[in-house]
Amino acid sequence: MARTPPSRVSARKVLLDLRLASRKGDRAALSLALDQMRTLAHSPRYWERYLGLLRNPLARLVDLLVIKQGERIAHQKGWKLSRPAPPADGKPRRGSTRTARRRRAAPASPSATQPSLFE
Repeated sequence: MARTPPSRVSARKVLLDLRLASRKGDRAALSLALDQMRTLAHSPRYWERYLGLLRNPLARLVDLLVIKQGERIAHQKGWKLSRPAPPADGKPRRGSTRTARRRRAAPASPSATQPSLFE
């Protein structure tokens, strides 16, 4: 059987392209970095490399804005976003009486604070 060649995508190249795109506004570098990040993000084989890449704030920002892989991870792990607090004036919004009753009846979950996705 033929072996598959190793990936040519490296975190160093991606970060260099992202820095170039952020400093000079180079669209070609940005599209190249995005393509390489998508390759890492959507293939299970390179998943750990992608998580290592997300240690960089610039790569994390690109993931949040463009790739949105973090949302997919959170969905797979069952993490939920906390719901916003009700308005301070105490008036229920239109159509929210049913959901407000349901929320009051449910006990507060002990895992209200979720662990960070990127640690």
